[in-house]
Amino acid sequence: MRPILLLAPLLILASCSQVSNPFRRDAPPAPAAPAAAIGQSAAKPAESFDLTSEAERQRAMATTPDPGAEPLGEAVVTLGNAAEPGFWLRSSLVKSLRKGRVEVNGQSVAVDLLPGAGSAQLSLAAYRALELPLTALPQVSVYGN
Repeated sequence: MRPILLLAPLLILASCSQVSNPFRRDAPPAPAAPAAAIGQSAAKPAESFDLTSEAERQRAMATTPDPGAEPLGEAVVTLGNAAEPGFWLRSSLVKSLRKGRVEVNGQSVAVDLLPGAGSAQLSLAAYRALELPLTALPQVSVYGN
């Protein structure tokens, strides 16, 4: 008698899959992939998101350290919003919008310094100009003009 009592809950559970549920919604079918996209990566290279011109890049990289520049401090930066164009740094080191410079690994780039909170963010264009890997979290020196 006991084996039957132990099997009863299993039989009840097994029969539940056969009962229709009026509240369950079936997932919509997945859209079919175009034939040309099969086997191709949908990822876009970082260059396609960087909308700065070569002239802007040259101007930003041509900055020379200004002896009168105010050192604001150092910050570990993350990659900022890739859809936001230009050369900029958003950081809590900055209290108001101003021009400045960021240095790392012996290279520097002119940036717009933007006030921010939390972790510092550096623009995609600045990351690329400084030849930083996009997944890197470099420590940069920040100077205000």
